Amino acid sequence: MVTTNSHQPCYPSIFKFITSHPTPTPTPTPTLPIISSSNFLINSPNFFLSNTMARKFGIFLTIFCILLTSCHADWNILNEQRTSSGLKISLKNFCESWRMNVELHNIRNYQAVPQECIAYIGKYMTSTQYQVDSERTISECILHLTTNCILEKDGKDSWIFDIDDTLLSSVPYYKKNGFGGNKPNETALEDWMSQGKGTALKHSLKLFNHLKELGVQIFLVSSRKEHLRSATVDNLVHVGFYGWKELILRSQEDECKNVQKFKAEARNKIISKGYRIVGIIGDQWSSIVGLPSAKRSFKLPNPMYYIA
Repeated sequence: MVTTNSHQPCYPSIFKFITSHPTPTPTPTPTLPIISSSNFLINSPNFFLSNTMARKFGIFLTIFCILLTSCHADWNILNEQRTSSGLKISLKNFCESWRMNVELHNIRNYQAVPQECIAYIGKYMTSTQYQVDSERTISECILHLTTNCILEKDGKDSWIFDIDDTLLSSVPYYKKNGFGGNKPNETALEDWMSQGKGTALKHSLKLFNHLKELGVQIFLVSSRKEHLRSATVDNLVHVGFYGWKELILRSQEDECKNVQKFKAEARNKIISKGYRIVGIIGDQWSSIVGLPSAKRSFKLPNPMYYIA
């Protein structure tokens, strides 16, 4: 370690350095062109912007700065928020925590995605991460079938699928309707369903076909209403889902029941016919909770809406 004598002044050495390195001659500052009130020079003396164009550019720049400032202000406000324990959180932290607690069934009965999280949820539902999360669920289903599930192969092994956002994606609909940020509009959603525009979730189609190869009987139990049966069948077949045992939809009598009760009763009817339910998969907790239950239940991710 190098030490110095605190009583020895350092000014002479600094002065010697300065005097031995004369100040360089300053470079002349280039002369800027004079901008008149009517026009200004860009790069070429022959190129000018008119007063009208200059005003439009000024207006655009002003609006951009206002928007940038407001967004930055909102972001800073959220950055300054803290959890009950005093942990500083960002917008991403807040929305990811909200989504995770929806999937864990800690957050229930919400009517809409929080406004500040709409963009985040929309990004997630159209992201590679959503695909990875869904495919992992399907992988666990297949693992269950190959390791923990003994199939009798007597025609009575069965599996239950939900439909919306389990077999058919409704992301195209919600993409135009705020990714769950708007309160549910049953009329608009049923109109979209009646057009048969649902796209196949490829990971679920993989499981669907795998079950058929194993000889497992497939039941589709959906909270869709009976009047959508024809459109639902056409949509499913069109995108590759066919060969199921039965499609169970809500009749007028079932519409007064909550979805969880309706689906539990549907499972009871399946079991009463002698079938063993080796698995259930759905994107809503109401599709998989309640008695009677399957040997294993699997939940696909979907934070856009909640169905009780």
